[in-house]
Amino acid sequence: MIANRKMTYWMLVLTLLLSVMVPTGVFAATGDINSIKIDGENTTIDLGVGKTKQLKVNASVEGSTATKDVTTTVVWATSDSSIVKVDEGLVTALKSGTATVTASYNNDSTHVGAKSLITIKVTDTYTALTLDYKLDGKYSLDSSASDLTVAAKAKVDNASIEPKDVTADAEWTSSNAGVLTIEKGQITLTGSGEATITAKYAGLTASFKAKVTSPYSGLKLYQVNSSSSEDEIGEKEDLELIMADKEVKLRVKTVMASNSTTTSDVSDKATWASTDNGVATVEDGIVKIVSTGKATITASYLGEQVKVDIYVRAPYETILLTPSGDQTLFIAETLSVSAGVRKTANETTTVTAEWSSSNKLIATVDDNGVISAKAAGSTTINASYQGVSKSFKLTVLPTVTKLEVEKEQLEIFLGGSAGLPKVTGTKLDGETIDLSDEITWTSSNEKYAVVEDGKIITKDLDDKMVSADVTLTGKFSEAGTGLTPNANFPIRGTTVTIKVSVKEKVLTLLASQDSMSIVIGAENALPEVTAVFENGEEQVNPTGVEWTVSGSNAVLKTTADGKKLKGLSKGSATLKATFENKTLSMSVTIEPKISKIVVEPQSFELNIKKSKSIKVTGYYTDGKKVTLSSKMGWVSSDENVVTVSGSSVKAVAEGSVTLTGSYQGQTVTVKVNVIPKLMKLEVSEKKLQLTPGSAKTLVLTATYDNGKVATVTGSATWTSSKTNVAKVSAGKIEAIAKGSTSIKAQYGGKSVSVSVSVK
Repeated sequence: MIANRKMTYWMLVLTLLLSVMVPTGVFAATGDINSIKIDGENTTIDLGVGKTKQLKVNASVEGSTATKDVTTTVVWATSDSSIVKVDEGLVTALKSGTATVTASYNNDSTHVGAKSLITIKVTDTYTALTLDYKLDGKYSLDSSASDLTVAAKAKVDNASIEPKDVTADAEWTSSNAGVLTIEKGQITLTGSGEATITAKYAGLTASFKAKVTSPYSGLKLYQVNSSSSEDEIGEKEDLELIMADKEVKLRVKTVMASNSTTTSDVSDKATWASTDNGVATVEDGIVKIVSTGKATITASYLGEQVKVDIYVRAPYETILLTPSGDQTLFIAETLSVSAGVRKTANETTTVTAEWSSSNKLIATVDDNGVISAKAAGSTTINASYQGVSKSFKLTVLPTVTKLEVEKEQLEIFLGGSAGLPKVTGTKLDGETIDLSDEITWTSSNEKYAVVEDGKIITKDLDDKMVSADVTLTGKFSEAGTGLTPNANFPIRGTTVTIKVSVKEKVLTLLASQDSMSIVIGAENALPEVTAVFENGEEQVNPTGVEWTVSGSNAVLKTTADGKKLKGLSKGSATLKATFENKTLSMSVTIEPKISKIVVEPQSFELNIKKSKSIKVTGYYTDGKKVTLSSKMGWVSSDENVVTVSGSSVKAVAEGSVTLTGSYQGQTVTVKVNVIPKLMKLEVSEKKLQLTPGSAKTLVLTATYDNGKVATVTGSATWTSSKTNVAKVSAGKIEAIAKGSTSIKAQYGGKSVSVSVSVK
């Protein structure tokens, strides 16, 4: 019993402590609402007057991840019931303005409270836009500003609300800015005619057509003369002016439509314009002449306009300067330039022109046209007089103590060209500058070469010439009329020279052989080279041929007898000869010394049109052999009879030739006899009967493909099948004893037989 009481006591103490330390809400029962939220919470909803919006509230529930719709159970309130009212979440817009709608929830069991807010902005809904304007939209160009106003009003979709003045907020446009413009309801008239004024606001549009008339029948222009009187300028009249006029005064007046004799000077109110301010400018009717040319002067006032064409001419056609053209000076030099004007082709009048320099840091020019070079750079010198002007570029160079040319010798092929080498000048500080453009060049022989447009152009050579030398001389222009040079550094007149070799182009290079075979360790003379030029001239071994050899198997060696080609090791190389614009190449074989060359066969016969190969074997000193058949460079003693290509011999016509070939300095020969082809071999007797001791001589005849018939008895090979019966020699048959034998004759690959019976 006592134990139960103690337990109850401690349970009560624990409960009291927890109630003090832990908030009440912690003990909320499952299913209680923790918080609520209006859809779109803390945002702003726009509603038009008279429109409604149903709001929805969801609550988060203790012990669940799902939400609960409590729209009808929360308490709704509005911050301004005159703007919106709210009933179970249904918001109704009453008038324009902004109000806050609040949803509240209070859980009585746990005393937990929750709120959610949203802002409602109510705007007016307009149904129509109207315009209020004066004078029924019929205006005159002299209408007062108070009559040129338009008010825009927007009708609200609420009979109890007055239309709203939206003049300042509406978008205004005019269909014809040449008649009128409008901004925030204020009309500005610009000319007579009709234009539609339109206002737009909140998606609504309203417009009306305005008509503008002019009280004037037009404008008139007048020129103020020297006596200050005014001369009217006719509608189609032009003003002829010269540069000396400098300034002309114009006036513009209105002509009333109601009375053509009534005018009013509006020169200071009119808008003046010139179509070409480079010719003439105009301000308040004062026209100022700028240069020669045509310009149209226009005066505009209240939609009316009047204009006149003015032509400004110079009293002279042109101005001439002496010296003429662009000029170049050195620092501290001066140049006196004179100016003259010309009316006719042959009449020049010296005048005192107005002189100016575009950059006085570079050079100055005084009233008499004397130019003084001050610093390195460029400037434009201009002379003007009575509407005509002339200018030129002046280049001022730093002081130069000497000239040098980049290249003093050039080679150019005939018909070609080359750029001029750079010419530099040394300044006082030792640095150089490029003066190439300031140098004038002359040629010692313009027949061969000249300088044109900054290039050296080759022209021609005399017959049988393959080259010619020309000297080009370049220098600064010497001091001329009006030029005072810098006496301390007289660079003018200094010259530089270039020696130009004009050469005929090489058409081709020919070598005395196509290939070479050299022995290791031996020095060999280079092949002979012939240069054939485009004009047909030829030179054998011309001076200037450059030889090169590729690889490490051979080397070019300079000896007392000239360059020699020496073999170093077994292999191959390419020997090249270059002369002027052409190069030729030949293959070189480097090998050990060959001690013996054997040719097979050393002589043979060939039928016409038949071919046969020659076999050539070379033997090195170590006994090894090599095939040389195609390397011998065979030459026929008569190519009309036999030709040879590589190791192949071809018979062309009947006859005999000697073929000669060489390798490593060893020469061998082969005899070739060309004969026609044997077609038929005939013997004078086919059968013979002889007695012992008797004899008979036969005749053997050969017929060839060329129709030739020859007796070849002595050249054939004769044999007897039984020499104890009969024997034969050179066609003579001798009977020995009784019996039978066959005598055969062979010649040219053919044979015939004779039957012999000895009785």
